[in-house]
This record gives sequence, C-alpha cells and structure tokens, in this order.
Amino acid sequence: MREKLMMTLAVFVVSAGSSMAEGFIPYQNPQAVSMGREIYDQTCASCHGSRLEGQENWRERDAEGYLPAPPHDQTGHTWHHPDQQLFQIIKYGTEAMVGNGYKSRMTGYEDVLDDMEILAVLAFIKSTWPKRVIEIHNGINAQQK
Repeated sequence: MREKLMMTLAVFVVSAGSSMAEGFIPYQNPQAVSMGREIYDQTCASCHGSRLEGQENWRERDAEGYLPAPPHDQTGHTWHHPDQQLFQIIKYGTEAMVGNGYKSRMTGYEDVLDDMEILAVLAFIKSTWPKRVIEIHNGINAQQK
C-alpha cells in the first residue's frame, strides 16, 4: 500500500518542490497551501478549530469514550506522525487506522476529498508550524523510509 501511495503522490510532490526526505506533504507549495486552507475551513474547522486549536480538553475522553478533536497547530500531536499516517487517517478515519476497537469521531474522508485535496489540507496545516517543528516532522518522515 505504501508503494502505491508514494507512486500516486510523486507527481504532486515533485511539482511542489519538496524532497522525498521531507515527506510528501507539499507544504512549500503556495497553491496547495491556499487550496488546503479553503478545504480545511469548509471541512475540518468545525471540529479542529478555525485556528487549528482543536477542542477543549482534547486529551480527555468524554462520557461516551471519545476524545475531542485535537489541535493541528504546534501544541497538538499531528506533527508527531509521518506523512503517510496523517494521509491515511484523513482518508480512512482514525478507527480504521488504529483498529482494535478504538473509538473516534474522526471518520474517513475518502468519499468526500480526493487524494490531492487531502494533501492540500495537510500542506496548509504543516505550513503553519514553526520551522523547528517542521524540521522535527521532516526527520520523522526521513525515518519512515
């Protein structure tokens, strides 16, 4: 699956000017970031916040056993995960990716967003991180080879 995903996304990455050592999120491509901001505002902000701040008490399960939506800014854990995992969580949903009965309200968006739109959302998110966090995230991606 990883090989197929990498081949599918290679053209977009190359046009974004990003090296594979940095991962495949085109966070340095202004068009991808702009498109991603629009999609994020329409699709993600209602849960994750218009400023990527997430929901309150995002580390504490609610009465139904669900965790609130985490932030996607530097205060969250999004940047702790490699590109492939972030992409798959958006595409297939957290429950599908974690498995073992894990409960999440983060459903998959494969029927809502195409692969390029998912990458654009991730490009917008990553483009907001401080340089230090981006460098750490790029290192995480490099270790996934």
